[in-house]
Amino acid sequence: MVTLKVNGQSHQIDADPDTPLLYVLRDDLRLNAAKYGCGLGQCGACTVMVDGEAVFSCVTPVMLLEGREITTVEGLGTVDRPGPMQQAFIEEQAAQCGYCIAGMMMRAQALLQKNPAATDEEIQAHMEPNLCRCGTHMRIMKAIRRAANLMQAAAQTSGAGRTG
Repeated sequence: MVTLKVNGQSHQIDADPDTPLLYVLRDDLRLNAAKYGCGLGQCGACTVMVDGEAVFSCVTPVMLLEGREITTVEGLGTVDRPGPMQQAFIEEQAAQCGYCIAGMMMRAQALLQKNPAATDEEIQAHMEPNLCRCGTHMRIMKAIRRAANLMQAAAQTSGAGRTG
């Protein structure tokens, strides 16, 4: 039995400690945004965040995750209230088939949480492990830049009225 904290909620999971996180997310928790692509950590379709870092959930055993914060794309917002990253991907129509998009959003989210003013070169380097066979890379880049702007605007709004 392992306790996982996913999108802010604790879950008791009865799984073999070597079970990849991806299977627990999809099969036990019914969080289906992260996709099985290659099963080898080479395509990025399964990317989620663990303690703010982008990780390939298909090769990350659950035994390494007790007490750590796991975030999936479902934790960024809802259909009615999408988070800035989700909103930017919608507005830029960054998805074609959609298979890679959850992983792309999670890798981009991890970057922008650490470096909200990332340059195009930094974004490209950070996003390199995630593949998109449809070729929507330019729209994905535009969506990430838009998300950065939305996140910075939200941070300024939430900081308005504060005194140092």
